[in-house]
Amino acid sequence: MEEMIFNLADTRLFFNDLEECDQVHIDDVASDDNGQDLSTYNFATDGFQSPSSGSTLCLGSGVHGGVDWMRKLAFRYRRVKEIYNTYKNNVGGLLGSPKREEWLQLRRDMEVLTDLWLTNALKALSLINSRPNCINVLVTTTQLIPAISKILLYGLGSSFPIENIYSATKTGKDSCFERVTQRFGRRVVYVVIGDGVEEESAAKKRNMPFWRVSCRADLEALSHALELEYL
Repeated sequence: MEEMIFNLADTRLFFNDLEECDQVHIDDVASDDNGQDLSTYNFATDGFQSPSSGSTLCLGSGVHGGVDWMRKLAFRYRRVKEIYNTYKNNVGGLLGSPKREEWLQLRRDMEVLTDLWLTNALKALSLINSRPNCINVLVTTTQLIPAISKILLYGLGSSFPIENIYSATKTGKDSCFERVTQRFGRRVVYVVIGDGVEEESAAKKRNMPFWRVSCRADLEALSHALELEYL
């Protein structure tokens, strides 16, 4: 699965170009996008990866490219967003044959090996997503592009709008939590679901309830609480 995640990230989601220019959120460089039609745009020949624009342009938290280079960076993130929204419910169409068959078999094998872990997780996420006043937000320590690839391949695209995915690779989860609360406000109810110390401490800092999921029973209890509307 890891091989498939990085293969999709490299071949379809520009990870070779974007690995050193990782962003926290898909729209973080959107202000550099001039809205140009990309239907006939050739990403392979636009000079983005020229010797003068190597990884040194993306040191630290800022991106230090020129206006033209930044626009090309923004184009790539826009195309990733388009691909995600087009294929989030049709990942097989994105992969094509024979990768699609390999992926479907892998998904089946994983469900057997993990005792339907993904099915149970999807059940809880779908319950949340089906409510008119609830949304799912993902904060992950994976870099943004591989995270997007992973979400697609695990079939989670319908549960997470791409605008609700945050990568904590550069900034840490606490910073991402702060961005989420600034975006949605402090009057809404947040419930943090996870298994790590970092998200638990970030949740406690903001007085957010934390639901630990470290085993199958935790996941089943979560779905049960959602079905009975305790949560």
